[in-house]
Amino acid sequence: MDSSFVDRAWLKWVTADHVGSSGSPLKAAVLINYDPTGPSRLLSTIAQQEGINLYPIELKQFIDFMRRGNLTTETFVLGSKQYLVTSVHEDWFAARCLNTTQPAGEGVIVMQTAVYVLVALYDGSIGSASEAMAAADQLASELSRKNF
Repeated sequence: MDSSFVDRAWLKWVTADHVGSSGSPLKAAVLINYDPTGPSRLLSTIAQQEGINLYPIELKQFIDFMRRGNLTTETFVLGSKQYLVTSVHEDWFAARCLNTTQPAGEGVIVMQTAVYVLVALYDGSIGSASEAMAAADQLASELSRKNF
């Protein structure tokens, strides 16, 4: 795996005003090494993160949630926020925050590539979700072109 390519793609994507800056579609993003076909003893690790600090125990709980495959019947936690999946698609799913303090709400887009999971967090509702999806898809497509 060419980690330098992934590092460059992440930096280019983050610095293109996709994450964290005022007016960005995303408030935070995390890129996780993840092989769904690998043995469970292989630990997923955080490859990159911006705007959020996930800890190993939170990451493990999230990956366990994904491996169980009960996306629409369980909730998951990222940081201090609990999320409920609202739509599931072939390589991605969307979820809304259950314990938000934001008037317009908060959500997350989770996209899976061959060896990564991109978690993209945003504030807002439907319009914000569309912008978040477009921003997340840009990085996921770049990784998929290299079969990552």
